[in-house]
Amino acid sequence: MKKLLLPCLLAFLWLFGNSTSVKADEYLRVGMEAAYAPFNWTQNNDSNGAVPIEGSKQYANGYDVQIAKKIAKGMNKKLLVVKTKWDGLLPALTSKKIDLIVAGMSPTEERKKEINFSNSYYTSEPVLVVKSDGKYADAKNLSDFSKAKVTAQQGVYLYDLIDQIPDASKQTAMGDFAQMRQALSAGVIDAYVSERPEALTAENTSSDFKMIELDKGFTTNPSDTALAVGLRKDDTATLTKVNEILATIPKKDRLELMDKMIKQQPGSQKSTGFIGQAWTIFKENWSQFLRGTGITLLISVIGTLVGTIIGLLIGVYRTAPVADNKVLALLQKTFGWILNVYIEVFRGTPMIVQAMVIYYGTAQAFGVSLDRTLAAIFIVSINTGAYMSEIVRGGIFAVDKGQFEAATALGFNHGQTMRKIVLPQVIRNILPATGNEFVINIKDTSVLNVISVVELYFSGNTVATQTYKYFQTFLIIAVIYFILTFTVTRILRYVERRFDQDNYTQGGAH
Repeated sequence: MKKLLLPCLLAFLWLFGNSTSVKADEYLRVGMEAAYAPFNWTQNNDSNGAVPIEGSKQYANGYDVQIAKKIAKGMNKKLLVVKTKWDGLLPALTSKKIDLIVAGMSPTEERKKEINFSNSYYTSEPVLVVKSDGKYADAKNLSDFSKAKVTAQQGVYLYDLIDQIPDASKQTAMGDFAQMRQALSAGVIDAYVSERPEALTAENTSSDFKMIELDKGFTTNPSDTALAVGLRKDDTATLTKVNEILATIPKKDRLELMDKMIKQQPGSQKSTGFIGQAWTIFKENWSQFLRGTGITLLISVIGTLVGTIIGLLIGVYRTAPVADNKVLALLQKTFGWILNVYIEVFRGTPMIVQAMVIYYGTAQAFGVSLDRTLAAIFIVSINTGAYMSEIVRGGIFAVDKGQFEAATALGFNHGQTMRKIVLPQVIRNILPATGNEFVINIKDTSVLNVISVVELYFSGNTVATQTYKYFQTFLIIAVIYFILTFTVTRILRYVERRFDQDNYTQGGAH
């Protein structure tokens, strides 16, 4: 185990040794997706005024970033972007993981119940995005989209606008614009409702997409089309300061800034065929894929090791004899009940929900701010521990009762019996199940993107939003996942074979 833990610790130091260090009084932490060009996007350098993304070696740029820079400058702070999934922005703000939301968010009545909003810093115009060679490429009015399969981003006013399209087939809302572009490319949907800058970006970046500006468009409310900065309810001083700073930016300058960001947004890959495009994406972004793979392995290796240790400890405890002392017996029973609750809760709820509750919930309820990656390791460890405890219990029950009786007859106590007789057999018996749990953890780390852990899926999704080549990018991710799981499976099979080689010395007659 020491041989396994040392490389993990070294990898941890290598991966995070150069991460951005944040001081609350020095930085203004602003949350955004960094995947919604031209409002915000991710890039690999600090060109064109990009700023660092917390916990990574990447940078964020876009209209939102430049507005946030002006706010940070007015507050005498440095800007630090905290890359966060759209669904996690409000929890991140209310749990004080970030100071502001500058992410193209509209101050709807529902959101105003949770957070405060500044004055508007941009007014959006809703449009539709379709395939450039599709049946809706020449649409002029909402009625032209009758029977069309239309969707929009989950949790935004754009999704409600679909109801204004006569007889439209309203599809399930999607998590982000990357998913919608992918669905549109695949023909899963016919169109998605967007804002003009994003639609213009999609059209300019990929020839597959076309923006439809309607002669008679959607009816909207000012509170929906206005974009504003999100702040915590109790942060009135910052709200006043932000409004003062925004008031110094003329409307003309805001429009010019948006035009500038549209020109500076990431470009598209040259068309060289599917495989050629995939190879180009890998060559230009291999460092992102490597870092994401390293984080995935780090989380899954440590999570599996710690989870197995937790499972072994629980398994040993649950098979311990009841204490003779009534008080100790009551405490033992109570602790056993707590362990049962832990096992049932973590085996009965999805890891994605556990991640949201543990990462954001603990900060909001108890003021405990966890590092994303450390939180991810903790989540995977305790989740694995719940499953491994049942696997270990089955492994202990598989040991013949006669061995327990023989150990008792030899004067062994419960701890000695477990340590010297039972556990060596249990570890051998549960090795295949432990290996399977390791493989599952490698794949399940992808759900941790909900708390913006920069693992393999998160890194690949970032590349996809930069290149607009979704199938090619996810093919690369799939190949990397397969290589990881295939290699791990082969190594574990080798270890199992080594354990199965029983070498006995047969003594001759004397």
